[in-house]
Amino acid sequence: MNIVDKYILKKFLGTFVFMMLIIMSIAVIFDVTEKIEDFQKGATLSEILVDYYLNFILFYGNMFSAMIVFISTILFTSKMTSNTEIVAILTGGVSYRRLMMPFFVGATIVFVLSFIANHYIIPKTNVKRLQFENTYVGVGRRLADNQNIHRQVAPGELVYFENFSPERKTGHNFSYEKFDNNLALRSKLTGNYIRFDTATDKWKIDQYVLRIIDEDGTEHLTKGRRLDTSFVFQPSELVPKLFSSAMMITPVLKDFIEAERLRGSSKLNTYYIEYHKRTSWPFATYILILIAVSLSTKKNRGGLGLNMAIGIFICLIYVFLMQISSTFGSVGQISPFIAVWFPNIIFLVLGIWLYIRAPK
Repeated sequence: MNIVDKYILKKFLGTFVFMMLIIMSIAVIFDVTEKIEDFQKGATLSEILVDYYLNFILFYGNMFSAMIVFISTILFTSKMTSNTEIVAILTGGVSYRRLMMPFFVGATIVFVLSFIANHYIIPKTNVKRLQFENTYVGVGRRLADNQNIHRQVAPGELVYFENFSPERKTGHNFSYEKFDNNLALRSKLTGNYIRFDTATDKWKIDQYVLRIIDEDGTEHLTKGRRLDTSFVFQPSELVPKLFSSAMMITPVLKDFIEAERLRGSSKLNTYYIEYHKRTSWPFATYILILIAVSLSTKKNRGGLGLNMAIGIFICLIYVFLMQISSTFGSVGQISPFIAVWFPNIIFLVLGIWLYIRAPK
């Protein structure tokens, strides 16, 4: 790297760190103002500062790192343009493509840090942050719907609860069906009330009916007031928390998704979206850098103010598209992979178009 590359890279990283500190400080101030009454419900100062706000800054700083890079790049590149530094570099024999190199070196640094954080660090820090929210704030992500639960707990084994309480580990109107390889019903166990006994690690079923069907079609019916038995599933597997996927490092999340797929989870698309976002958000850094440099190296009458306004508008559009596409992906209207990567594809096309039109 030559002197110009180091100069641009230094400005890139310095402005990024400065903007990160400013934006996260503002975010913390607004969050404190909103939640100050919730913090008085028993949370200690250490829990607020370490368990919540330290992890709050890590989570949101990493999540919006690509957009903070985008804004900071527009900021310092526009100033370089207004000071005719960009013109001097280009007239000095540096091609526009070569000019982009230090910007993409900086983008790579941010991408690598964000990628590692998304897959291996943030899930661990989310544990304390989300537990704090769920305990004190009351606005943490809630448990998944616990009504009319249909799940495949093993190949050919289906369980149903009319309702189930993860906190109490109890359910009502329960049924457990087993099918053979030809999808013929072989047994069905039903009960009015079921609870999990943590002391014995067994399920207790009240008012149960057990129906067993032999291969020749003969049925055996057993009824009783109480049945203690073991199943292949645990209470935590029936209604996993929506935020549980956000607390798993990626290798664990992949295994969790596969297990949920076999069980026929209704939240499978939500877990896939969480998985794909961990790569798509960091990758957006490259795309937004391409757009930022292409916009900021062109002089206009509005100067820095106009470029910043355009940059903020583009960020809002990006977030809006991500929310809309993720919503469609979570309800199964489109593939979760396409839903997560769709905004990146749209903005990549925009970035290439701006780059082609940028002054050489």
